[in-house]
Amino acid sequence: MQPIQNIYPQLAQPKKVVVTMHQKPDADAMGSTLGLAHFLKQFGHTVTVISPTNWANFLNWMPGCKDVLDYEAPNDKANNAIAAAEWIFCLDFNTLSRTKRMEEQLVSAAAERILIDHHREPQTAVFAYGISDTGKSSTCEMVYDFIVNSGHEQMITKEIAECLYAGVMTDTGSFRFPSTTASVHQMVAALKEKGLDHSQIHENLFDNFLESRFRFFGHILQNRMEIFYEYNTALIAIPQQDLIKFDVKTGDTEGLVNFPLSIKGIKLAAVIIDRGEERKSSFRSKGGFDVNTFARTYFNGGGHFNAAGGAGKDTLDEEVAKFKKAIEENRSQLSSYQF
Repeated sequence: MQPIQNIYPQLAQPKKVVVTMHQKPDADAMGSTLGLAHFLKQFGHTVTVISPTNWANFLNWMPGCKDVLDYEAPNDKANNAIAAAEWIFCLDFNTLSRTKRMEEQLVSAAAERILIDHHREPQTAVFAYGISDTGKSSTCEMVYDFIVNSGHEQMITKEIAECLYAGVMTDTGSFRFPSTTASVHQMVAALKEKGLDHSQIHENLFDNFLESRFRFFGHILQNRMEIFYEYNTALIAIPQQDLIKFDVKTGDTEGLVNFPLSIKGIKLAAVIIDRGEERKSSFRSKGGFDVNTFARTYFNGGGHFNAAGGAGKDTLDEEVAKFKKAIEENRSQLSSYQF
């Protein structure tokens, strides 16, 4: 994989470009892809943004989101764009498998694949160019760096600023996570100078849900949360019947895993959801417990030191049993925390 800097001299040569992200994209995935797409279009590139799956409704406000192709939608536009592409930018994922059913098309594409990502252990062999930096708060921060370092900061529009702010704000937990470095605040200050209205973006992302989501959260916290104080750990296990009962949509479980971390002494929080075809797990931690290694070891996943996820084909009960065994095996680390 060649350094991302080798792309800079080629930016002025218009190409057919696809920009894509991981399945079930969050604000960082959608924000970084759209922010980059708006930037590339100013050079005359023909840019198509493709999501491997559908996405949460609360992301639809982002400039350009209405033009994003859902790979699982019944049309050939996405495959045609991938087949014709000269560049494929892969943002906010480290391995092609995170694009679900798109993976096969990305592997066989003739285009040069370009990585911009901040997750651990990237699949570098499949990318022609790229940058992987786990020290960055978000992929949106990395797209901002890409634009600035390429010498085109003046091309950051208000639309780009809105997309990039959404991702960096959410991936830093509204600037509370340790990944919130001085450079993050410097980036936000620069985006404010571009006309960014940060209050409106917070409203778009956090004040835009249906009543059913809050009733779902109430039910889950009351009935599905289990606390293991001897391990400073909380687990929420959600059966598929709850998703159906409360008509849970894509994105409705976003942020749920963070709630138990508000409990005094809790340093590891997990949510395991039965989504029918698979069980999806999310892990968050405070301090020195590495959930990236935890997810890779036990749940076929990975991510960041304090935020990771996984997936499995076992039943919900089996995944819960696996989790309980895992925290027992990590007792020495988890029980070392003091209340």
